[in-house]
Amino acid sequence: MPRNDDVRFTSCSIKLPPLGHNSSVTFFSKLQFTSQFLINSLMKPQKPLNFNFNLKKKSITNFFTNFPKPPNLLSSFRFHPPLKSSLLCSASLALSDGGNAESDLSGSTNQTVLKSPSQTQITSRDEERVLISEVWVRNKDGDELERKDLESEAKNALKASRPNSALTVRDVQEDVHRIIASGYFASCMPVAVDTRDGIRLVFQVEPNQEFQGLVCEGANVLPSKFIEDAFRDGYGKVVNIRRLDDVINSINGWYMERGLFGMVSGIEILSGGIIRLQVSEAEVNNMTIRFLDRTGEPTVGKTRPETILRQLTTKKGQVYSMLQGKRDVDTLLTMGIMEDVSIIPQPAGDSNKIDLTLNIVERKSGGGISAGGGISSGITSGPLAGLIGSCAIYHKNLFGKNQKLNVSLERGQIDSIFRINYTDPWIEGDDTRTSRSIMIQNSRTPGTLVHGNQPDSNSFTIGRVTAGIEYSRPFRPKWNGTLGLIFQRAGAHDDKGNPVIRDFYSSPLTASGNTHDDMLLAKLETVYTGSGDPGSSMFAFNMDQGIPVWPEWLVFNRVNARARKGLVLGPACLRLSLSGGHVVGNFPPHEAFAIGGTNSVRGYEEGAVGSGRSCAIGCGEVSFPLTGPVEGVIFADYGTDLGSGSIVPGDPAGARLKPGSGYGYGLGIRVDSPLGPLRLEYAFNDQCTGRFHFGVGLRN
Repeated sequence: MPRNDDVRFTSCSIKLPPLGHNSSVTFFSKLQFTSQFLINSLMKPQKPLNFNFNLKKKSITNFFTNFPKPPNLLSSFRFHPPLKSSLLCSASLALSDGGNAESDLSGSTNQTVLKSPSQTQITSRDEERVLISEVWVRNKDGDELERKDLESEAKNALKASRPNSALTVRDVQEDVHRIIASGYFASCMPVAVDTRDGIRLVFQVEPNQEFQGLVCEGANVLPSKFIEDAFRDGYGKVVNIRRLDDVINSINGWYMERGLFGMVSGIEILSGGIIRLQVSEAEVNNMTIRFLDRTGEPTVGKTRPETILRQLTTKKGQVYSMLQGKRDVDTLLTMGIMEDVSIIPQPAGDSNKIDLTLNIVERKSGGGISAGGGISSGITSGPLAGLIGSCAIYHKNLFGKNQKLNVSLERGQIDSIFRINYTDPWIEGDDTRTSRSIMIQNSRTPGTLVHGNQPDSNSFTIGRVTAGIEYSRPFRPKWNGTLGLIFQRAGAHDDKGNPVIRDFYSSPLTASGNTHDDMLLAKLETVYTGSGDPGSSMFAFNMDQGIPVWPEWLVFNRVNARARKGLVLGPACLRLSLSGGHVVGNFPPHEAFAIGGTNSVRGYEEGAVGSGRSCAIGCGEVSFPLTGPVEGVIFADYGTDLGSGSIVPGDPAGARLKPGSGYGYGLGIRVDSPLGPLRLEYAFNDQCTGRFHFGVGLRN
C-alpha cells in the first residue's frame, strides 16, 4: 500500500497543556503510579485510556437532557466534565404549541425537540407511549444525508424506533445511544414532527469527518511506522470512534508489552479530517539511592553511589521501562554485595516525568573467611582419591567500588593451589564495562593426566608458578572477550619435591631440557553464552601464543574451541557438544591434550584414551525428569587424538600404550544444587570396563 503523504509525525519534548478543561488532572493521576499498578502492568496488560461505551451512554444521556446543544463524542477523549442542567426529557413526547414550532422538515408541518416537565417526577413504568408513524434519519440541518451508507448505519443501529411503533422517551434515548455507539456520528438529536399521517420521529445526526491525515505529538520511542500502519486502513474513510478505540488500545498495548511508561493521553479531530494524537511518555527525571538496613530503616551505605548508578542501563531522559528496570535489579544483585534491591518510580511534580528511588540493602560485611571442599579429577587411586579441602579470605567491596580481593588455599593428597586474585569488575572511567583481573598463583597438580601412573610406584607432580593480568569486556549481546598476558614457570617434581626431567620411560618432562620451562603467553578468548535454558547454546574459543622475550623461553601456539547446543524434545532435552584443539611449536609434554575421564570420554580414567597435539571430542546425552530436582541421563562419548600422540615430545601416550581413540556410554542421575548440577554417572568403555564418575556442573 502506498505511503500516506498526509500523515506526518512530530515529536515534542516540551510539556503540552492538557487537552481537557480540568488542567489539574496530570498524566500520572491517569496512570495511577502505585506499587500495585507497577506489578499489574507487567503481569496483566492494562488499558489506561479505553473508550468505555457505558461512559458514552452517560455522556449521551447528558446530551439528551441538555437540548438544544448536541454533544461532541471526542470530549470523552479530552476528559471534559459532564454538563449540568435541568432535565428536559419528555415522558409523553408532547408537542409544543405553535409558538415553539420550528421549520418543518417536509415543508408543511411543525417539529419539536423532546421535552419533559421539570416539576413532574414519573417512573419508567408510568411513562406514556406515543405511536410513531415514520422514522427518518437526516443531517443536523434536516436534509438528507449525502452518504447513503451512513444513513444505513444509523438505521441499522435503531432497535426500538420503527414505523408504526409505540415508544417511550427511554426507547428513543436508547436508540440515540445505539447510533452514537456505532462510532460514525459525533452527535444525534431526536426530533418529533407532527404530520398529517401522525408523528414522525427524525434522528438528526452529524457524521464524523473523513480521515485525511494524522499529527502525532509526544511519541519519542513509539515507532512512526507502527502508528502509520495502525491508521492506514482508515485513510479516506469516515472516522469511526470504535475503530479509534482499537487503535488506541493497540498503541497502549505496545507500551505495555515492552514495560514502558507511556499511553495515549488525548485525541482530537481537527478541521479537514486531521486527527491529532497526543502521546504521553514518562521520562526518567532523577535517580537517587537510599540505603536501608534489614528492618527498612535508612542507614549509611558502604558502596559509592556512582559505583551503583553506572551499573544501570536506565539513564536520565529515557522513557522508563519496567523490564529494563528488572534487568538493572538483577545486574545489581550479581555484584555480590547487595542483599536486596528495589526500584520505586514516583511522579516528578506536575510534569510527565518520574523520579526513581533505588532502595539498597547491603550485605552485613563485604569480607570474610570461607572454607569448603571439592574433588580433583586428576587423582584416580588412593583411600581419599581426589578429595580437596579449601579455605579463603576475601573482600567483595574494596574502597566501596565493588573491587574484589581473594586469597585462597586448596589442598589435597597431591593437589595444592595457593592463589591471590584481585578483580576490578568495571575499571573506573571506562564506558565499555571493561574488567581487570590480576592473579598470582603457585600450584601443584598430578602428572598422571598425560604421563599416567609410574610403573615403579613413584609419582610426580607438575608445579607451576603463574602471574598474569587479564582484561575482559562484553562486545556484543551474550558475547564476551578477554585479552591477557601470563607468565608461567613450570616443572616436574617427585614425591619428595625434587625436580625431575625424565619419567620412568626416559621420556622428557620439560621442553627445554632444564628442570623447568619459562613461557610468556598472550591470551585471547571469546565466549558466547546463551540464556541458560535447556535449549540454549554455548561457544568458546581460546588461543595462547608464546612470546620469545628470552631465547630459552618457549614459543608455541595453542588453540581450543568448545560448542554446546541443546534441543528440547517434549519433557526431555538432547544436548550435543563438540570440542577440539591443536598445538604447534615447542611445548612441554604436560601441555598436551589429555583425552578420557569425567569431562571427556566417560568410562575411561582421566587421560587414559590419549595425549596428543590435537584432539576432537564429541558427546550426546538425553536428560529427562524423574522427580523434583532429580534428572535421569543417558549418554555416549567419543574422543580421538587424530593420530597426533606420537609427535608429542617423548611420546608419553605411546610408551603407556594409550589407544589414541575410544568411546564410552552409560547412564546417570543429576541433582540441581546451588553449585550447579551434581552428576553421578556410570559408564562402560569400548573395552567393556565400567567406571563411576562424579562431577559438578554440565560436562564441558
